Amino acid sequence: MQRRHFLQAGPALALAPALARAELTVEVSGLGANRIPIAIAGFAGEGAMPKPLSDVVRADLERTGLFRFVETGSQPLADLSAPDWGLWRSRGADELLAGGVRRLPDGSAEAVFRLYDVVKQAEQKSAMLNFRAELWRGAAHWIADRVFEQLIGVPGVFSTQIAYVQKSGRNYMLQIAEYDGANPVAAFTDDEPIISPAWSPDGKRLAYVSFAQKKPIIYVQTIATGQRQVVANFKGSNSAPAWSPDGKRLAVVLTKDAGSQIYLINADGSGVRRLMQNAAIDTEPCFSPDGRSLYFTSDRSGGPQIYRVSLDGGDAQRITFQGGYNVSPRISPDGKTLAYISRNAGRFQLYVQDLASQQTLALSDTSRDESPSFAPNGRLIIYATEVGGRGVLSAVSIDGKIRYKPLQGSGDIREPAWGPISG
Repeated sequence: MQRRHFLQAGPALALAPALARAELTVEVSGLGANRIPIAIAGFAGEGAMPKPLSDVVRADLERTGLFRFVETGSQPLADLSAPDWGLWRSRGADELLAGGVRRLPDGSAEAVFRLYDVVKQAEQKSAMLNFRAELWRGAAHWIADRVFEQLIGVPGVFSTQIAYVQKSGRNYMLQIAEYDGANPVAAFTDDEPIISPAWSPDGKRLAYVSFAQKKPIIYVQTIATGQRQVVANFKGSNSAPAWSPDGKRLAVVLTKDAGSQIYLINADGSGVRRLMQNAAIDTEPCFSPDGRSLYFTSDRSGGPQIYRVSLDGGDAQRITFQGGYNVSPRISPDGKTLAYISRNAGRFQLYVQDLASQQTLALSDTSRDESPSFAPNGRLIIYATEVGGRGVLSAVSIDGKIRYKPLQGSGDIREPAWGPISG
């Protein structure tokens, strides 16, 4: 059995959680019989936690739209080592998840889970986890990640975090929350706008733009300590930070020499280098997963379109051709799919484009979408939109079959960024 220690909190989880408890909930269409039948038994001893771990695990897996849940009742398995295979098969389960949790004398807790293949009548995976008792929800996400990867074959993202900007009254808050929006914590608060949060690849820092000095300045903030460093405060505008995959550089948009142009800059603010020389407006850069090129928005063809340029030099290549207004490029972790916002008949909607075939697909039915961000496993995209005139967050799978009801809070919620999978 695999054993893991989980005694330290993640950056946001280490802080006191806010009162808001809103979470994304899923709406699934078009999957039907493709879903995996799974039974999740109650975990022995989980009544000692604020909420049953098995409920959180089920909610995590349910949000993927890939599982069909076989009802089990609330009783845990009496013996984790000897399931009644005939019983679970008769109920229609192909998979069975069971486990237990207990408090330890030092104040921490220990959870164990076992995942069984009911058809083969064999254990597939098991693990034990030590965790700080107040981080019970993180422990449940950890279990769900391993079950998901075992059954689907790609990493789960339930232990990841999202960042977003929330405006309530005159206050702007850079929030960090669990992947589903639960337990938001303000990393930075100001009465001037905050925009464009971007996670470092290791998940320890956030780059963002703050107007606290009455102009747009790019900061990098260490999440665990709250320490902020100015990395771009040149004449004019400093905006749109994007991390390189190795975390050593940022692509930024500056107007210090001309109109909006893309520059490369070291993560400490040194080594500023302009990437291209042209009279067009270039903005919204993002790195390719291999770090060898940048995708960006430019009006060099007349209207805003998305381009790609090699960091080794050469001309920029146009990527989007359908529609006259395409902006906000984001690239999937495998480098195969482009997410962007397209304007059609006055509606701003989330689209994806297969970079090999150039086929496009509209993923939303709303009309004021912005700021797409891929989940680190590439299966979902979170984005901002409007419902009832107020900014909310929503999410959708890259094939459009799995949609999430919007995450709403007090005030406007915008500018989402999905954090990486941490080690």
